[in-house]
Amino acid sequence: MSASVAIPVPITQTTSDSASLLSTSRTVPSKISISESELVSINARLADAAPQEILEWAIDNLPGLYQTTAFGLTGTAAVDMISKISQQRGQKHLVPLIFLDTLYHFQETLDLAKRMAEKYDAPLHVYAPFGVSNAAQFEEMYGPELWKTDEDTYDYVVKVEPSRRSYDELNVLAVLTGRRKSQGADRASIKAVEVDETGLVKVNPLANWTFKDVKDYIDANGVPYNALLDKGYKSIGDWHSTAVPGSSNGDESERSGRWANKAKTECGLHKDYFVMKRNFDKKRREAELAARDAAQDKPVEPAPSA
Repeated sequence: MSASVAIPVPITQTTSDSASLLSTSRTVPSKISISESELVSINARLADAAPQEILEWAIDNLPGLYQTTAFGLTGTAAVDMISKISQQRGQKHLVPLIFLDTLYHFQETLDLAKRMAEKYDAPLHVYAPFGVSNAAQFEEMYGPELWKTDEDTYDYVVKVEPSRRSYDELNVLAVLTGRRKSQGADRASIKAVEVDETGLVKVNPLANWTFKDVKDYIDANGVPYNALLDKGYKSIGDWHSTAVPGSSNGDESERSGRWANKAKTECGLHKDYFVMKRNFDKKRREAELAARDAAQDKPVEPAPSA
């Protein structure tokens, strides 16, 4: 069962015949081939590039390009930039959107996703956890507060599996992310272009911008943003795990409201997919065996006497 909902807006992706460092063809391949030396060259060229230049490079060179976004400030800025690039080329919005509905988003986030798709006439694909369509169904399947009882499994079923399903169903070969160096932790050393363990190309167009840079762009260009930012939030995830960050005004506090009082810094989308899948499959097999053993050990009720 696919939990994908799409606003069908036709798109045209362009490819560059010149100055391309990628081994791609006009037909969409099963994977984009980038050697280590090519990746080094690409990042050297884009190291000091403006976000718009990185986006244009990605649009021109990466087939199967999508933007994965939860419509945080960086994501909405990128949508606006792509819209402007698309208009300059006389085309519809060139990069379709993927939104992972964890079933625990703030209503403000869901409202913004709809507003962004409508304002920018952008194709939006929404993916939810497999086999469920609301929080009640999710908790019937996995129990209450899975984010507390088994955080890794929660991340896998609400983010990792739906994202991989979307990539398979939509033939996604490359994604735009909202990660920035100023967010710290594992993000402090990101490059403009990366290739993960599955071969997926990840482009971080605003990697060099600070929170202030992004907010200034949002304000100057009238880009919609999550209403929760006006209440002090900066990085917004699920309602049960998001808080207003500390009093510091620096970028180091931006993601401190995510998973407050925990050492956690990523939700699973930017962790090793194969490790997460292997751990999830192992837990599932163990649960199935435990359930089978419990059923076998259950005493047989005696038949009622005549």
